[in-house]
Amino acid sequence: MKRLGLELLGVGAMRSPRYAPAGLLVRFGAHRVVIDGGPGAAPPPGRLDAWLVTDEHCELIAAIRRLARGRGLEPKVATWKADGLVIRPRPVVHTSHAAFGYLIEVTSRGRMLRCAWAPEFFRFPRWVSAVDLMFAEASSFAQPVRLTGGVGGHMAVIDVAREAERSGVRRLVFAHIGKSSIRAREAGAPLSFGEWASDGDVFVLGR
Repeated sequence: MKRLGLELLGVGAMRSPRYAPAGLLVRFGAHRVVIDGGPGAAPPPGRLDAWLVTDEHCELIAAIRRLARGRGLEPKVATWKADGLVIRPRPVVHTSHAAFGYLIEVTSRGRMLRCAWAPEFFRFPRWVSAVDLMFAEASSFAQPVRLTGGVGGHMAVIDVAREAERSGVRRLVFAHIGKSSIRAREAGAPLSFGEWASDGDVFVLGR
């Protein structure tokens, strides 16, 4: 039986002093798809089917394009599907232009398994309701961050944890970790729900 492998290439927010840029490598059978990443968070050698991004105007997009083009790919917001694996972009409230997360779905033993990649958002995305695994925003620990002009920002970890639990998320992993969250993590601040990720962590669905 094919299993869905999810490897965190990095778990850092922009200019993180600890972690590589947040990125995910999705493995399913012979298929491999990258989402986001960047310098220090590039996938290992080997064939890639696609390189998807959550924001085509993000600060790292030029570097991501160089990495992706070096592998014969063009990074973009898009749907990708093959052999029962479907990766679909879903909108998030984050900034003044369109931004997205991804819903990753596969059927295993007659059951639909669902994973959400949502590294940046200001409002909790309702499309993650009842997912088996959510990789989530963690730029700020206790207070939300509002972008200049009030066009969006980053939801605080403590609020993400509360909303994820209310939404029936089965497992919550914080995978876009900013400076205040690093300080809270190192100080041992408790999480009401969820867990911290580290660069290189691997998760498997469909055992």
